Amino acid sequence: MKTEAQSPLPPYFNIDPDSALSHLGAPTDTNDFDRIAKACAAGRDDLRIRGLEESGARKLRLFSTWEITRYLIPVATGHFRRVLKQNPELPQGRSDTAGGAKWFSFEEVLRLRAHFAAEGSKTKNYLPYRPANLPAKIVSVANFKGGVGKTSTAAHLAMSAALDGYRVLVLDLDSQGSMTSIFGGQVADEWQTVFPLLARHYGRQQLHDNQRRLDRGEAPTPLDDTLSAALDIKAADLVQTTHWPNIDLIGAQLNLYWAEFQIPVWRMTSRSWKLWDALSDSLAQDGLLDAYDVVILDTPPALGYLTINGLAAADILLVPLGASFLEFDSTGRFFDMLHATFGSIEEAENMAARALGRDGLAFQWDAVRTVVTRYDGTQQGELAALMQAYLGPTLSPHRQDYTALIGQAGEQVQGIYEADYRDFNRETYVRGRETFDATYAALKNLLIGSWRRDELAAREAAE
Repeated sequence: MKTEAQSPLPPYFNIDPDSALSHLGAPTDTNDFDRIAKACAAGRDDLRIRGLEESGARKLRLFSTWEITRYLIPVATGHFRRVLKQNPELPQGRSDTAGGAKWFSFEEVLRLRAHFAAEGSKTKNYLPYRPANLPAKIVSVANFKGGVGKTSTAAHLAMSAALDGYRVLVLDLDSQGSMTSIFGGQVADEWQTVFPLLARHYGRQQLHDNQRRLDRGEAPTPLDDTLSAALDIKAADLVQTTHWPNIDLIGAQLNLYWAEFQIPVWRMTSRSWKLWDALSDSLAQDGLLDAYDVVILDTPPALGYLTINGLAAADILLVPLGASFLEFDSTGRFFDMLHATFGSIEEAENMAARALGRDGLAFQWDAVRTVVTRYDGTQQGELAALMQAYLGPTLSPHRQDYTALIGQAGEQVQGIYEADYRDFNRETYVRGRETFDATYAALKNLLIGSWRRDELAAREAAE
């Protein structure tokens, strides 16, 4: 009688203890963490320098006539070439071969866009909509679940807005510093992050409290060295330029996490300090909301004090999530925590406001949207549809597909907009751009709609 062949056992059966011991290695101590961290740092630096200039700085690639006329300036290619020929003072581009495609730096693209805005058809929008005399819009990208594409989404939205012609400031609130690495930032310590802005905001509250103590005949509380130093720092001191001519950065590094321990200590010392306003007040007071059009905040994957500052400062909140049960469940709990956190702040502040006969506090955002990232329509269509049914308009109907371009660009340590389409099949490039272009289009609709609402409200108030 023929017997069936026995299937091999799963690998977790029959593990020999002595063999397991031989593979275990020596115990790990605290110093080993340093060794591992240094190995990661060396590898990170090796990856980071790939494609850099000899100076060690990152440089944005060139853009072809095809890209400019398809994605950046809404003119026909033939008309674009005629305008350049008629205006020799304009950037003329460069070519690798005689009669080959012309390539332009992004600084040159911005000059060309300004020319078409001044001299081109009045029926076309060569420059993005931006009402005068209104502050920049702050966009926070947040979720306390890691791995949802938060930093990637924030970075590509910043690049999209820059390509569209907006002046963009990127704020990295995550001590992991991933956004800072994407834009080539160099941050030595916490004094080159937003930390001194938060410290300054608290220091000014301490000065106010001290004045009240003096008025009551009490001794003031001396400011420590940290607060005294922070009082002299302006937000502009922290801004770094990047390899993008219209994207600037306030970066982050590991020591920024110290703020999560320091902020509650400050708050306990001065209950009147409105810690949630520290970031937004600092940006407004130092003129950064006038210097830029869009501010993109990348928050930590946790609902700590830095995230609360980023969320409270935001005009628009974007919450990326994957089309999976666990991410949908986690995102629901994130919104539950937002409700509890900001609700408790309002309740405490309004109790005091009522006692003093003052107006209460009410947090408000122009728009809050969730967006599905890393989407695979063949596997996740049903779950995404269910999420849409429950979340309704809160979930953006656009799904951010995962394409070959996104994967390859990530391997090359760059955003998809920084990738040269000649390194890909052009169809792959076009398809890869489409998903992030659509994500940005959804955001731009929110930007324009909220600016327009503010513009009409200001006009009505002036009448």
